[in-house]
Amino acid sequence: MPKIDTSVGHLVSLIGNGDLRLPELQRRYVWPATRVRDLLDSLYRGYPSGTILVWETDREMPSRDLAITQADSPFTGHKLLLDGQQRLTSLAAVLRGEPVVVRNRKRAIEILFNLEHPEGPPVEVVEVEEDDTTDVEEMEEDDAEEEEDDAPNLQERLKRRAFVVASRALLADPHWIKVSDIFKDGMTDVQLLRRIVTSLDDSRFDKYSQRLQRVRKIRDYPYVMHVLDKDLSYEEVAIIFVRVNSLGMKLRGSDLALALITSRWRDSLKLFEKFQEECEEKWFSVDLGLIVRALVVFATNQSRFKTVGTTPLDRLTSAWDKAKDGLRFAVNFLRANAGVEDESLLSSPLFLIALAYYADRHDYRVTPDEENVLRRWLYIGIARGHYSRGSSESVLDADLRVIQSGAGPQGLLELLAQQFGRLDFEPSELAGRGERSGLFPVAYLALKAKGAKDWRTRLGLSLSHQGRTHTVEYHHIFPKALLKKFDYDKSEVNEIANMAFVSGGTNRKLGTTPAEKYLSGVLEDQGREALDQHCIPLDPELWKGDRFRDFLEYRRRALTEAINEFILDSHRERGTVIDIRRLIAAGESEQLEFKTSARWDHREGKPNKSLEDVVVKAIGGFLNGKGGTLLIGINDDGAIIGLDADYGTLGRHPNRDGYQQFLVNLISASMGKDIATQVRIEFHAIEGDDVCSVRVPAALQPVFVIGGQGQRFFVRVGNTTQEFSIKDAMNYIRARWKA
Repeated sequence: MPKIDTSVGHLVSLIGNGDLRLPELQRRYVWPATRVRDLLDSLYRGYPSGTILVWETDREMPSRDLAITQADSPFTGHKLLLDGQQRLTSLAAVLRGEPVVVRNRKRAIEILFNLEHPEGPPVEVVEVEEDDTTDVEEMEEDDAEEEEDDAPNLQERLKRRAFVVASRALLADPHWIKVSDIFKDGMTDVQLLRRIVTSLDDSRFDKYSQRLQRVRKIRDYPYVMHVLDKDLSYEEVAIIFVRVNSLGMKLRGSDLALALITSRWRDSLKLFEKFQEECEEKWFSVDLGLIVRALVVFATNQSRFKTVGTTPLDRLTSAWDKAKDGLRFAVNFLRANAGVEDESLLSSPLFLIALAYYADRHDYRVTPDEENVLRRWLYIGIARGHYSRGSSESVLDADLRVIQSGAGPQGLLELLAQQFGRLDFEPSELAGRGERSGLFPVAYLALKAKGAKDWRTRLGLSLSHQGRTHTVEYHHIFPKALLKKFDYDKSEVNEIANMAFVSGGTNRKLGTTPAEKYLSGVLEDQGREALDQHCIPLDPELWKGDRFRDFLEYRRRALTEAINEFILDSHRERGTVIDIRRLIAAGESEQLEFKTSARWDHREGKPNKSLEDVVVKAIGGFLNGKGGTLLIGINDDGAIIGLDADYGTLGRHPNRDGYQQFLVNLISASMGKDIATQVRIEFHAIEGDDVCSVRVPAALQPVFVIGGQGQRFFVRVGNTTQEFSIKDAMNYIRARWKA
C-alpha cells in the first residue's frame, strides 16, 4: 500500500475540486466545534494528528459529497476518503470560511485564535469529545459549552487557550481573531491587527504577525496519505473501512478523562483496575470507562467529562470510595433484587450509575415501596432503551437531577413516561425486534419469572449455569434453514417472537429440527405447562412453516402479556409472592427449613447465642446448595410459634424492623455484606403471629461462614444441613463451581 506525503492545504484543495469524496458507506459529519478547536490547536503546535486513508479508483463507485461545498470533478477516477473525514471536513470549512451542511442545515464553525495565548505547551487540557453526536441540535449544544460553562474565572481560563469556540463576548475583544479570517485570500496582517496595532513600529506587531503566520502554516501541516490498491473490490474496501473504524485507536472521552485523572493521581489506574476485577469476580463485567464516569458523577454530580481536568484532586479521591460503594450496591440490587444476573441483560451500563447514585443520595436506606418502583423503572428503562435515545449523557444527567431533587424513584418513573409516553407494551412493538432490542433481555426475565425451563434438562433459566451444555442460549423456534423456502423477511425470522431460551446442549440437539416435530415431543413428554411457560401456542397447526406469521402474531401477544405482567408484579410488594401456608404444609425439604427462633431458647426460657449460629449454618447451607427458604417462628412439626419472644430480646426495637436489622447484621458479620444484600428477608402475619422468611439464592461462588471456630463450609443435603471437612469441601467446590 503506497504512502504519499501531502499537506492540509493540498487535501483541502482536493476536496474543493471534487477529487476527494466519500464512499457511500461513510457516516455523516458529526464533530462539534469543540473538537475542531482541539484539532487546530494540535496542528498549530505540530502535534501528531494521525494519517489519512483513501481508496483511489478508476471505476464509478457509489459516493457522496463531504459536508462542505465541492465542485464536480471532470474525471471518472477519484479518491474516496475512508479515514479522516471528520478532520478534513473541519479543516476545509475553517480554511475556506464556509459552513458545514448536516441534515440539510448549514452550521458555521467559528473558531477564534488568541493573539495573547501563553508561550509553550498548553497549560490547560480540554476534552476531546466522543464521536457519538447524532443531532445538529446536540452539536450546537456542545458548541455552546464554553459560553455556558459556569466554572469560576471562565475568562481567565479562556485566555490560557490558543483556540476557542467563538462567542459574542470574545468577538468584541480585538485580541481574538477569527481563524477563517486569517486564511482569507488577500487578508493581510495589518488588516487583521488594525484594531490593536496603529503603527508598524509597535512592538506587538512582530509578535502577533509571527503568530498569525504560524496559524497559516497549518496549511503546510504534513499528513501521510495511505492509498489502497485500485484493484480492490468495493466489498473488500468496505471490510477495510469497518476494521479501521472498529479496531483503530479512537480516543473516547472516558479515555482522555482517565488519562487526565491518572496523570494527577498516582497509582489510581491500579485502584480502578482492582475494582474492575472485584466486579468480575461477582460475574459482572464493568468497563473502565463506566468506572471513570461513575467517579466523575460522584465527584461533580453530573456525568460529562468536561470538568474532570479542573476538578480538584481531593474531590476525586474522596469521591472514589463513594463511587465504589454505590456501584457495589447497584450490582447487588440488579442481581439479588431484580434478577439481572449480569450486564448482558442491561440495554445500557448507565443503569448501574443511576442506581449507585440513588443509593448514595438516600444513605442506602431503601423502603419496600421504593424498591418496587426502582425495579419497575429498571425493567421499563431496559426494554425502552432509556439511555439509547439521543445523548446518553443528557438522559443520565436528567436522571441525576431527579435524584438530587429528592423526588425518589417515582420521579424517575415519571421521567420515563415523559420520554416515551406510555410505560406498558403492545404486541406491535415486538414486530421486527431482535436480540439487540431492549425488549430481548426483558422477555428473558419475564419468561424466567413465568417459570420457563429447559426442554431437556428441566433446569430453570439462569445465566449462572455452569458448563457449555447448560449455558443459556436462544434457539430459533422455527429454524432459519427451514424458513428459507418460504417468503419471510429476515427481520421476521430473527424476531424475539421466534426465539426460545434454552440450554446450549438443547440448542445444538434441536438444530434444524422442524418446530412441529420437536414441540409435539415436548408437549407429549412434559405437558402443556412446558410450552405455556415459554409462551408457545398449544395449537399444532401454528407450528407448521406455512403458519409462521400466525405463530408470530400469537407469540407477540403472549410475550407482551408476560412482559407487562412481569413488570407489574415487580411493582408489587414481593412478600405477597410466597404462599406461606403452602410452604409450611409441605414440610422441611432440600430447599425449606424451619427454625423455632434465632435468639430466644424456648426450652431454657432465656436468650441463647448459639441459636444464631444455627440460623447462619442454615443460610450457608442453602447458599452452597440449590438455594432455599428458612422460616423462623415455626417448630419442626410445622406449628406456628411466632417471633414475640425473639422480638423481646432486641432492646429498643422489639419489632420487624429491629429483627430484620439483627438478621442483616448477623449475615454480614458471618458471611459478608455482599451476601446480606442477596438474601431477601420478609415477614408474614399468620393468625396474629409473625413468621420471618429468609429467601436465599444459590451462590455464584463458595460461601464460608466465619465465626469463633474459623471458617466453616456448610451444604444443604436433603432436608439437613451438613458441615464439610476441608477435603470434602474442596471436592464439592470443584464439582459445583468449576465444571
